Amino acid sequence: MKLEEEVKRFMDNKNKSVITASAYQEQAKETAIFPPNKALEYLSLGLVGEAGEIANKVKKTIRDNKPTDALAGEIGDVLWYCAMLADHLNSNLGKIMENNLEKLRSRKERGALGGSGDSR
Repeated sequence: MKLEEEVKRFMDNKNKSVITASAYQEQAKETAIFPPNKALEYLSLGLVGEAGEIANKVKKTIRDNKPTDALAGEIGDVLWYCAMLADHLNSNLGKIMENNLEKLRSRKERGALGGSGDSR
């Protein structure tokens, strides 16, 4: 393999991760500290709060007309709450993700996906 090809492959894989959703869910539990008798409420409110932080940062990005690198960290916080909420509901985050993709593919095949047509 040519050096240029090796460098390109390295750079393509540099920002990719090998952790699975299930592994993330298991490891995230190590940092879960909240009252067990209020888990559903705590996790739901935390999820909504973190999503609100994303919205607030996007608003400031629009106002200040400059991008923010802080969104990725906020997405991580949302992901933690999703993982812990799934765990609380005795669900596997990876399976939830698979089921969601199946649902979305089915909708796409039926022409039932709404929106602006943006395929991202």
